[in-house]
Amino acid sequence: MRILVVEDDKDVAGFVVKGLREAGHTVEHADNGRDGLFMAASENFDAIILDRMLPGGIDGLRLLETLRAQDNATPVLFLSALGQVDDRVKGLKAGGDDYLTKPFAFAELLARVEAMARRGKGEGPTTRLAVGDLEMDLLSRGVKRGGQKVDLQPREFRLLEYLMRHAGQVVTRTMLLEGVWDYHFDPQTNVIDVHVSRLRQKIDKPFDAPLLHTVRNAGYMLRVEEP
Repeated sequence: MRILVVEDDKDVAGFVVKGLREAGHTVEHADNGRDGLFMAASENFDAIILDRMLPGGIDGLRLLETLRAQDNATPVLFLSALGQVDDRVKGLKAGGDDYLTKPFAFAELLARVEAMARRGKGEGPTTRLAVGDLEMDLLSRGVKRGGQKVDLQPREFRLLEYLMRHAGQVVTRTMLLEGVWDYHFDPQTNVIDVHVSRLRQKIDKPFDAPLLHTVRNAGYMLRVEEP
């Protein structure tokens, strides 16, 4: 893919650009909003990674709103230290397709960008995830199963979101450590086992059919069992 990275932090930009190129993508970089808008509007990209707070008189929200007003439907992932619910809502309502808060694991950034591009242009932002009768609202941070509200702690929500975004796939311990805990090493603790167990108690135990499955010697998978 051809990807535009609009990020003013040199360290973050260098880390992202290097990783994307190593993954086989062609990458262009702008370090301010004005140059980013010019490049995004005048060239064709498969995806844009956009920082919220930018120098150059144009921040990330304004840049994206300008693009969408020009009927530019290139998928955009916001990358920002602004991680409150209101910040995410503003980003998605401005036309963003996804929102990842700093600090982040590169593996998750890459997975989100590639998934976002696969969904295609013009389909609008993803605000809901569903696996069977399990539903997640990314804007309100609400979860329901079979219409019943499920109360989750922030880390449990993040864990479930990651599993739902990879539904039907084996999710390894390493993927969870990087994608949910931002660890780039295995601390040799049972933190994953404890959180998965708690999540099971909430999304599976009160219901007839389990969704969260252990894949022996591999990891976990969220899926609907065939009858």
